[in-house]
Amino acid sequence: MDLVTPELGTFIWMLLSFGIVLLILAKYAWKPILNALKEREQSIKDALSSAERAKEEMSELQADNERILQEARKERAAMLKEAKEMGSKLVSEAKQKATLEADKVIESARINIEGEKSAALNEIKAQVAILSVEIAEKILRQQFADDQQQKDYFKKLMDEVKLN
Repeated sequence: MDLVTPELGTFIWMLLSFGIVLLILAKYAWKPILNALKEREQSIKDALSSAERAKEEMSELQADNERILQEARKERAAMLKEAKEMGSKLVSEAKQKATLEADKVIESARINIEGEKSAALNEIKAQVAILSVEIAEKILRQQFADDQQQKDYFKKLMDEVKLN
């Protein structure tokens, strides 16, 4: 048990050495150690607060990014809708122009056909008239071979004309 219980002299010297070391530490090392601990504590607090601020800024940036993405999607949808409307408008305008052009071509063709039809009818009438006159002339020449028959027939026609 002698190892566990020190002697009084050893105890006093230990106490005196501890006191001197404590005074030296208190005078020279205690303040710098406490200051270093306070600085470390302050830097940890600053780091935590800056991390919290960074976290808040990141959440704000994320919200802004989401808002910008939504706006971009809306703008893209509006542009696509406008492009579709313009496309359908151009198609309908082209259809209308094509229909008008087709109507003009049809009307022009109809007018040309009517003109050609009238010209053909007039030509046929002229041909019929010429042929009729030629046939009548041939028939009359054959029937009235002599002059007396012609004069009698002419007189008969003149009497009919006066009667009417």
